[in-house]
Amino acid sequence: MGQWGLIRFMGCISLFVLLLPEACKAGVQYVGTIYPGCQGSQMTWINLNGLFLKSNSSNFAFGFSTTQDATQFLLVVVHMDGKVSLQKGDAVVWTADTGGKRVSAVEMQDSGNLVLLGNGGGVLWQSFSHPTDTLISNQDFVDGMKLVSDPNPNKLTHILEIKSGYMILSAGFQTPQPYWSIQKESRMIINKDGGKVAVASLSGNSWRFYDGNKVFLSQFIFSDSIDANGTWIAVLGNDGFISFYNLDDGGSDSQTKIPSDPCSRPEPCDAHYVCSGNNVCQCPLGLSNRPNCQAEVVSSCDGSTELVSAGDRLNYFALGFVPPSSRTDLEGCKSACHGNCSCLAFFFQSSSGNCFLFSDIGSFQNSHAGSSFVAYIKVSSDGGSGSNAGGDGSGKKSFPIVVIIVIGTLIVICGLLYMAFRYHRKKKKMLESPQDISEDDNFLEILSGMPIRFSYRDLQTATNNFSVKLGQGGFGSVYQGALPDGTQLAVKKLEGIVPLPPTSSPLGSRLFSNFFKSTSEEGTSSGPSDCNSDTYLSAVRLSGPR
Repeated sequence: MGQWGLIRFMGCISLFVLLLPEACKAGVQYVGTIYPGCQGSQMTWINLNGLFLKSNSSNFAFGFSTTQDATQFLLVVVHMDGKVSLQKGDAVVWTADTGGKRVSAVEMQDSGNLVLLGNGGGVLWQSFSHPTDTLISNQDFVDGMKLVSDPNPNKLTHILEIKSGYMILSAGFQTPQPYWSIQKESRMIINKDGGKVAVASLSGNSWRFYDGNKVFLSQFIFSDSIDANGTWIAVLGNDGFISFYNLDDGGSDSQTKIPSDPCSRPEPCDAHYVCSGNNVCQCPLGLSNRPNCQAEVVSSCDGSTELVSAGDRLNYFALGFVPPSSRTDLEGCKSACHGNCSCLAFFFQSSSGNCFLFSDIGSFQNSHAGSSFVAYIKVSSDGGSGSNAGGDGSGKKSFPIVVIIVIGTLIVICGLLYMAFRYHRKKKKMLESPQDISEDDNFLEILSGMPIRFSYRDLQTATNNFSVKLGQGGFGSVYQGALPDGTQLAVKKLEGIVPLPPTSSPLGSRLFSNFFKSTSEEGTSSGPSDCNSDTYLSAVRLSGPR
C-alpha cells in the first residue's frame, strides 16, 4: 500500500490524449471530463503529481505515476483520500480497446470508473469492466469477468469468477481446481433461496449478490463498520485470500477473509505438505524419507513410478468442488492413476467408490475429525520411499544420498593411495641415493670429457644379467650389452678383486661404475675384443663398500 489508492487497471504507456489540436494547459487539473484538444505528458502536470483529470467529487483522479525504479510511467486511477497504492508494478495490465472507434472524451466518474466516450456520448470502454485483482465499492462483478491474482512464489495464480450461477475461487493449475464457492460459505446471509448469482457488488460493509434481474439474493458481511458510504476494495492476493480494505480509513484491512480456514487454500504450504492448525506444515508419512518431501515425478511417462500412501486422516481442498473421475474400487483407482501419464495423485472414498485423479497437486489438509478418503501419491520408483502401510514402495534408499556417499568414499580412497605412493617413492629415492661418495668420485663427476658412469643395476639390465660373454681377461670377463636407446656396448665385470655389490639391498647397491667405450664409436672394431684390447680402458672403478 503506497502513496495513492490505485484502482488496478493502469497501463504502461506515455499518455497523449490525442484529441487534437491544442495542448492542455500546464498545471491545470481538469474536473469530470476532458474533450478534444487536450495533449500533454507527465511533465505537463508534474506539479499535480501527474494527475490531470479528477472526478466531480474529487475522490478519484486519473493521470501518470512512475514505477518504483522510475524507468516507466503508469497510467493510473487513484483514490485521493485513502493514500493506498494497489499498483501492478511496471507490467502492462491495461490498454483501452475501443473497437477502433474514435474517442470523443475521457470521463473520470465519482465512483472511480474511468470511461471512454464516443461521439454520441456512448461508453466505448470503462475500467469497471476490466478488473485485474481488485474490485471497488459499487463496481459490478458480472458473469464472464475474472479477478486473477499475482503469481505466488511457486508461480501459481488464483482466479475468482462467476460461472453458471456460482461464484467460485480456483487454483490456476493447468486444470483449475476450485477451493471456495459462495454456496458453501457458512457466513453468507441468505435473502432469497434458489437464485443463481449473476452480479456481485461491494456496498457499504458487505458484498452483495444478485440474480440476472438484479434481485437481491444474499450478502457477505466483512466488517462491523456500518458506514453505508464507505469506500471499500476487495483484493485477491497471491496467497489465495480475498481481503477487504477501507480506503476511507487509510487502507486499513478487515480481519475477515475468504476463505476462513487458512489450510483450505491451494498452497498454504508447498506441494505435498500437510497443513494443520495455523499454517503448520509437515511432510506426509509416505514422503517422509524422500529428499525435500518431493515425489520427483513430472509425468509417469518419463520413467518408472509407483504409488505410495500419503498417510491417514488427510483431506484435499478441491474434493468438495470437483466431480469424481470414476466410480470403482481401490485397485481400480490405482490402475487408473498408473495408466494416466498426467495423474500425480488420487483420492479414493471407499463408502461411495468415488475416485478422484489430479494432474496437479497442492497442499494436503490434516483432517482432525478423520477423513473418509485414502490418498496416494505417484513417486519415482528409483528415488527412494518410506515404508508405509498400503504403499507400493520398496523402502529403497534415496538415490542422491547413495551417489554422494559412494563418490565421497572413492575420493578418500584415491587420496590415501596417492599419498602412500608419494611416500613410498620418496623413501625409495632416499634409500637408493649414494650416501658416502668419495672426494675422488665427486672430482670425476665435474671433469669434462670423462666417460659416462653407470650403476651396477643399470649394467646388469643392459647385459641381460651378464648373459652374453664376449671374452675373459686377467681381472674379469667382458659381456655384450645394449643401452635403452640402442647403443651397443661391452662391459668388463671385475672378478676376484672385490665382492659384487649386493643387489638385494638398495642401500648396499652403490654405484658400480665402469668406464667403457662403445663398440659402435668411430675407430673401434665391429666385433668384440679380448680383455687386453685397447678398445677398453684399463681404469675401472667400483664405487661401493670398501
